[in-house]
Amino acid sequence: MTDFTESKLLDQIQCPDDLRRLPAERLRQVCSELRQYIIDVLSENPGHLGASLGTVELTVALHYVFHTPYDRVVWDVGHQAYGHKILTGRKERFHTLRKLGGISGFPNPAESAYDAFIAGHASNSISAALGLSVASALKGETDRHVIAVIGDGAMTGGLAFEGLNNASSNPNNLLIILNDNNMAIDHNVGGLSQYLVDITTSQAYNKMRYDVYRGLKRINLIDNDRRENILRFNNSLKALLTQQHNLFEGFSIRYFGPVDGHDVNYLVRVLNDIKNLQGPKLLHIKTKKGKGFRPAEESATEWHAPGRFNKETGERIVVHNLDEPQLYQDVFGHTLVELAERDKRVVGITPAMPTGCSMTFLMKAFPERAFDVGIAEGHAVTYSAGLAREGMIPFCNVYSSFMQRAYDMVIHDVALQKARMILCLDRAGLVGEDGATHHGVFDLAYLRPIPNLVISSPLNEWDLRDLMYTGYQYADGPFVIRYPRGKGEKKDWRNEMRVLPVGRGRKLREGDDLAVLSIGPIGNEVMKAIDMVEAEGISVAHYDMIYLKPIDETILEEVGKRFKRVITVENGVIKGGLGSAVLEYLSDHDHATRVRRIGVPDTFVEHGSIPELYHLCGMDAASVAEVLHSEYEKLNTKTDDIKDL
Repeated sequence: MTDFTESKLLDQIQCPDDLRRLPAERLRQVCSELRQYIIDVLSENPGHLGASLGTVELTVALHYVFHTPYDRVVWDVGHQAYGHKILTGRKERFHTLRKLGGISGFPNPAESAYDAFIAGHASNSISAALGLSVASALKGETDRHVIAVIGDGAMTGGLAFEGLNNASSNPNNLLIILNDNNMAIDHNVGGLSQYLVDITTSQAYNKMRYDVYRGLKRINLIDNDRRENILRFNNSLKALLTQQHNLFEGFSIRYFGPVDGHDVNYLVRVLNDIKNLQGPKLLHIKTKKGKGFRPAEESATEWHAPGRFNKETGERIVVHNLDEPQLYQDVFGHTLVELAERDKRVVGITPAMPTGCSMTFLMKAFPERAFDVGIAEGHAVTYSAGLAREGMIPFCNVYSSFMQRAYDMVIHDVALQKARMILCLDRAGLVGEDGATHHGVFDLAYLRPIPNLVISSPLNEWDLRDLMYTGYQYADGPFVIRYPRGKGEKKDWRNEMRVLPVGRGRKLREGDDLAVLSIGPIGNEVMKAIDMVEAEGISVAHYDMIYLKPIDETILEEVGKRFKRVITVENGVIKGGLGSAVLEYLSDHDHATRVRRIGVPDTFVEHGSIPELYHLCGMDAASVAEVLHSEYEKLNTKTDDIKDL
């Protein structure tokens, strides 16, 4: 048996079984060590700090009470699951978090049996956990517990409400834990509230209530159909006594709370009391983001993902270089303010990412025209379409990977009725350390088939500003601009904005041997690659397409007639995007040109730095140069002279 007499308990916990052998009075020490370990590692290896510090006690309590991994814990968004990773056998690898070849920043069943479900996008935990719970019941696994841990912010997502609605109507024993660290869903009014929480979560109270229910059912005074009414009456009675109301009272889900999410021993007691109750139930806990690290407690937004920091002083290690280009998101934010200054019809909408997309600039300048709608991407798109119908000009900014959640709204509410609005897809392409759940690599492919859309991508910051201005001027329907995470290319980014003709690309460089067609900032890697090979006598023409849709057919005709070999480069999936569009056109117009496509391969790309991932996918300058070499060599083979066959 493991000896827990040493002061460093965390070093002796290799899995939750080790944790469960501890006496309950040692759990506070485990929490303290776990919190400090997260701070120590993240100070040097950047990640999402605040949310995971806030769930330390909950994480310890869950693994202490439930027999994971047999019992399933589904985390909603992995930002809060770092402690979970450390306690489930990944402590020694935790320093590799979000690095190429290291552990993911989010739960993933492929990484550990303790990760019950993938968790990169918000609001999916209740639906997923309900599926796990019902499946266990169908298999006869009546002793298996399933827990969904969802943050209050994720409760604004429509999928969470769909899951709640289904959980209230289907037989299941799901436990939902609402980690409330910001939104005041319930107001704590003191002694009476805490007293009622103590009563309603006690085994004696719940056994008495269940015995009464079972007795009434035995004599046919109630049945399962009336059970929902009893639950609603119980919630209503509690609300009457406490003078509190919460959104769960309308569901047939037993509600407990709120309770202190930082009292680990009390959490253990409550979880033990309610875990075997029949039917769906929700435990509402109150926590504080950044708990235990004062700077993170005082500025939750800034310390959500702070980068490297001094763990002793709490000072973030931020290198400011005024000679470097700006972030694309900041160029977007400043340009949006400029457009809003010109026209009072310009408004901004974002689903819970005002800081990330820099819409905070508009919120400061024109607060009445900037809207953060919460984690609700579908609503953000349709809300914007509604604004457009009444003559406003909405700039709806959604991260590319999150726009996947609003696909139907883009088709039905935007494109179908030609809503005049600008969809700005931030974090397009490979995004780096957040990995597969956050790479915005599908947008070109999933948007291209939709009628009435204009789809564009800037080569640099000047183009981003010009495309925003073009979208603002474009009155014939929706206008899409996709741009990447990170810095651009130009120090003097504030140009005089002009319209970039829709459907027109441009030739960046003349060449005779090969032609490269690129779209978006990845074209800058192409420029470097061409410089490498032209020093060796290879002549390469380079076209920046700017628009995927409508695509510049004049350029396609030119390359189809002039070149035997064409290379396409895009920071998106290779199937369905620019390369596919070029192939379709050349085939439809009887051009025999060979096309070599460079882009994200048909796989989910792991996490790592942007340069590492570019190289992994063959999109960096050196890799593109190798392709140019290869294609040039093929020009000198007789079998390649397909136009003369």
